[in-house]
Amino acid sequence: MSGPPRIASLVPSISELLAALGLAPLMVARTGFCIHPAETMAAIAKVGGTKDVNLAKLRRLAPSHVIVNVDENTLETVEALRAFVPEIIVTHPNAPADNLVLLQQLLDAFGNQPDVAARAEALAGELRAALAACAAHSWPGERVLYLIWRQPWMTVARDTYISRMLAQVGWQSWPAVDGGAHGAARYPQLRGEEPWLADIDRVLLSSEPYSFNASHLAEAQALCPRAQVQLVDGELLSWYGPRAAAGLRYLMALAADGTA
Repeated sequence: MSGPPRIASLVPSISELLAALGLAPLMVARTGFCIHPAETMAAIAKVGGTKDVNLAKLRRLAPSHVIVNVDENTLETVEALRAFVPEIIVTHPNAPADNLVLLQQLLDAFGNQPDVAARAEALAGELRAALAACAAHSWPGERVLYLIWRQPWMTVARDTYISRMLAQVGWQSWPAVDGGAHGAARYPQLRGEEPWLADIDRVLLSSEPYSFNASHLAEAQALCPRAQVQLVDGELLSWYGPRAAAGLRYLMALAADGTA
């Protein structure tokens, strides 16, 4: 490839990571959900959403690299990209430590760009420190319901990134199911009548993708009458990349004092 990379990111958290690595000047496209950091992203062309990418517009922007994610983007999108994108970088972090693999993927592609390697190492060091801090603490186990949607209620399977983030502070997500490598089963729907709901210790209402707020607390409390119900920052708990270490520190604070 001649000339500098032309990067398109179809993953919000990875767009933020590219900016943290100093690669935003090389970005030619992003989705409308790629909003952080705001001023930086505002200068980059939008090509639709994560699931409804404007492929014609993206083709005109001539990216040399497009970054996608197994959960965020569709297989149909990736197959269409193969017709005109020289390099597609497929990501799929499923646990906080997988951010180290993600960083390596970006280093493999863009590590020859100025300061990228040093910035990546700084992020990796911050993450390793946060993981070590979680591991050094003896956390009391809690049964947790992490809600991402209502009408219907939707939560997370145990093999998702969110669930494995929660596990770092001894919070075991329910239901006790794995969702597989991809697909809707990774985010199960609830009927609201499951017997195990009565034994949940803590209900976490995420700020995304559904924007839970204080008006939903009573409804969630009725779902799990004996649980502590609280609003949480979904971006800190579900976005990988530069938020991973901050998310772990946030979780440790929540687990230590029980307040959001």
